[in-house]
Amino acid sequence: MKQYSRIFRYIGPFKGKIFLYFLFTLLSIVFSIVSIGMLMPFLQVIFTDTRPECIDCNQLTKTSSNFLIQSINDFLKQSLNTRGKIPTLGFICFFLIGFIILKNLFLYLSLYILNPLKNRVVNQLREDLYDKVLRLPIGFFNEKRKGDLMSRMTNDVNEVEGSVVGTLEGWIRDPLTIIITLTALLLISYQLTLFILAIIPVLGLVIGRITRSLKRHSQDVAHKYGETLSTLDETLGGLRVIKAFNVEKILRAKFFKGNSELLHSKNKISYRRDLASPLSEVMGVALFTALLYYGGVLVLNNQFLQASAFLMFLGVFYNIIAPAKALSTSFSNMRKGAAAIGRIEEILNTPVTVDDNPNGKLLPVFSDRIEFRQVQFAYEDVVILDDINLTVGKGKTIALVGSSGAGKSTLADLVPRFHDVTGGEVLIDGVNIKDYSLTSVRHLMSIVTQEPILFNDTIANNIALGQTGATREQIEAAAKIANAHEFIIKKEEGYNSNIGDRGSKLSGGERQRLTIARAVLKNPPILILDEATSSLDTESERLVQDAINNMMQNRTSIVIAHRLSTIRHADEIVVLQKGRIVERGNHEALMEQNGFYRKLVEMQEVR
Repeated sequence: MKQYSRIFRYIGPFKGKIFLYFLFTLLSIVFSIVSIGMLMPFLQVIFTDTRPECIDCNQLTKTSSNFLIQSINDFLKQSLNTRGKIPTLGFICFFLIGFIILKNLFLYLSLYILNPLKNRVVNQLREDLYDKVLRLPIGFFNEKRKGDLMSRMTNDVNEVEGSVVGTLEGWIRDPLTIIITLTALLLISYQLTLFILAIIPVLGLVIGRITRSLKRHSQDVAHKYGETLSTLDETLGGLRVIKAFNVEKILRAKFFKGNSELLHSKNKISYRRDLASPLSEVMGVALFTALLYYGGVLVLNNQFLQASAFLMFLGVFYNIIAPAKALSTSFSNMRKGAAAIGRIEEILNTPVTVDDNPNGKLLPVFSDRIEFRQVQFAYEDVVILDDINLTVGKGKTIALVGSSGAGKSTLADLVPRFHDVTGGEVLIDGVNIKDYSLTSVRHLMSIVTQEPILFNDTIANNIALGQTGATREQIEAAAKIANAHEFIIKKEEGYNSNIGDRGSKLSGGERQRLTIARAVLKNPPILILDEATSSLDTESERLVQDAINNMMQNRTSIVIAHRLSTIRHADEIVVLQKGRIVERGNHEALMEQNGFYRKLVEMQEVR
């Protein structure tokens, strides 16, 4: 039950509602048993040939000491002696209807209490999972496939909802029903009850062996489902390339193979899960038949059991079959859901290596410098940055250049704390960045990435992302600085135009200019530009570069440059190679050194 501890923690704050559910369920079960118990006096009245005044109703309690039944029998004795059989039958039917109404009333009340609680548990699980995804460091997602994460947040959560939380009511109701029913059976005939108790463990052992492998097969299904989602995501994101290279058959075969394996794994689960219910029913009927024979022998031999009591025993015992069957199904579902909980827990228990400092001081303004002091960064024992010493003064533009994999983006990502250093420290205005509130640090920065990140929303809402109080005039002013206003007003709905999924309705240059407008509207003192023009055509590059130049005025900028012509006027150019700074200086000084930077420039000029 350890894997279900999170579910229990979610339920913990609602102990009062759980108590009410327990109480209403208990009353529902009691009235159900009592309504079945009315079978015995009913049979006594129907099948007794004696005159009403001669019936010995004490026989009705020969096998039961229950106070309620005794009281009912006393009432029936008086009714038979004073009114006769037919009016007494009317009283019995009246009581029967009353007990059934009370049983179903309390059953409804128990579900009325529990269902919102179950929905709240699943809702909280989804929120915690999404919140954890937002808090996890960027490096975590470099190692995880997007489709697998989506599978955990959708399929696995749905599995928990259906297999675990969906059977939550059975965790209390079914065992409680079985316990109370067994108690009633003991009061009627302890011999028959002991006979049942001797056989039930054998049945439970058989069902347990069938359901034991459900968890393993469920893990296989979840893994295969994640793989198919990843293939689908890659297909939707790369349709142009897929069609251009005529690899539809390869992708189709890959998806069909994964889908076939998913079908095979799901069938394995279905075979075993679906076997549990009919098997438990067959074994229940076999037990019932054995009970009929053994009880019939006791009645025929007059061994401590009347025929009417035996029939009532059978009626009460029938009340135990449904919850026992439901309990075996719930057990199977819980085994199946345990795999989904394990995959969700893997995400929820992942340590957050970059988290906000609860006692961090606010950084209201950036007033002096950003400093990298003997910075080292390694990921899974692979050194990415080593012995980085660099100071970025306020209002200065620092360009990071180097070959692919030199560590440029990683160095820039340390400033907004997308990663935390593994050695040395990053300081802002002389204070370690970890001592500041994470929110206040990022509030002073804007980032423009190589691939524009936009959302399926209007142009205005994409520009105003995170700036809830921005006016239309401010949005338009930011768009003008980013050279975006001209193409926006040509759209049919202007700033209210929807840009589609990831900005698919816009060109590459238009998308990039929107991200620049978004950065301008935030108006931060620190800018991080990660190869913002490298994927654009010449005309779009010029427009975007002009927008970047406008945005960089009077701001501290860290620029990762692919096209070296765009950073000639940087205050300092830092050349990285294999995670270390190998050259630094302005453009002219680096060209005179005739080193690695000059080779990069000449290579691009030759192109």
